[in-house]
Amino acid sequence: MTTTGPVRRRPRRRVVSRVLGSLGALLVATIAGVLIWSQVGVMSAEPGPLAAVRADAGIRISDEGSAIVLEPADGGSTTGLVYIPGAKVDPWAYAAKLSGMVADGGVTVVITKPWLNLAFFDLRPLDTFTSLAPGVTTWIVGGHSLGGVRACQLATDADALALFASYCANDLADSGLAVLSVSGSEDGLSTPTKIADARPLLPVDATLVEIPGASHASFGDYGPQAGDGTPTISDAEVTRRLAELVGELFDSLR
Repeated sequence: MTTTGPVRRRPRRRVVSRVLGSLGALLVATIAGVLIWSQVGVMSAEPGPLAAVRADAGIRISDEGSAIVLEPADGGSTTGLVYIPGAKVDPWAYAAKLSGMVADGGVTVVITKPWLNLAFFDLRPLDTFTSLAPGVTTWIVGGHSLGGVRACQLATDADALALFASYCANDLADSGLAVLSVSGSEDGLSTPTKIADARPLLPVDATLVEIPGASHASFGDYGPQAGDGTPTISDAEVTRRLAELVGELFDSLR
C-alpha cells in the first residue's frame, strides 16, 4: 500500500490577485490609449479667421478656462448660445463662424472646451457655461457634429436647441422645445440622409434648413476634414446665414 502526500493547490487568493492585476493593467492601458488618442490629430483653428475675430472692435473675447466667451462690445446682451465643438476640433476654430451672431445679432456666444476634446466625455451641466454670462436670460444650446449630439442631451435645460451639421441620439420628439437643425448639402459626414433618418427624434415643428454648398467643415474654420465633401459656398456667406438663422430662432422664442 502506497501513500501520497497532500495535493498542493494554488491559493485561490493568489489567482484572484493575478486576475485583478491583469484587469488593472488593461484598464490603465485603455485609459492611457484614450488620453493619447484624444490629443493626437486635433484640428487647429485657422489663424486668419481667428485673427479677424480678435481684431473686431464689435466683439469682446474672454477665455474663462472652461469656455471661450464672445460678447457684443457694447454689452447688454440678453440672448446667449452655448456652443459645443465637434470631436477633436479646437474650440477657437468656431469663433469666426459664430462672430456674426455676436457683432450683428447682439448674441453672447459661449464656446465650450470639452474634456479630452470630445463632447461625450464632458459631463458638466449646462449651467457650468451659462453662469459665465449672468446677464443672459434666454439660452439656446447647440453644437457641431458630435457637439450637437451632446447638446441634445442638455437641451431640456435650455430654451431651445440648435444643431449644426448634427443630429440627436436621444428622443426629444415630445420635449416641446424649439429646434433648429442646420445642415450642408455637401456634408460627407453628417450627410443629408443621416440627418433625415434621425428626424423622428426631433419635435414635429422643428425647423430644418440645408445650406446649399456647405460641407461639414464649413461650420468651422479648421481646414478640410477627411471624408467630407467639397464646399462651394464662401465662409462669409456661411457666417451670414448662421447669424440669420439663429437670430430667427431667438425671435421665435419671444
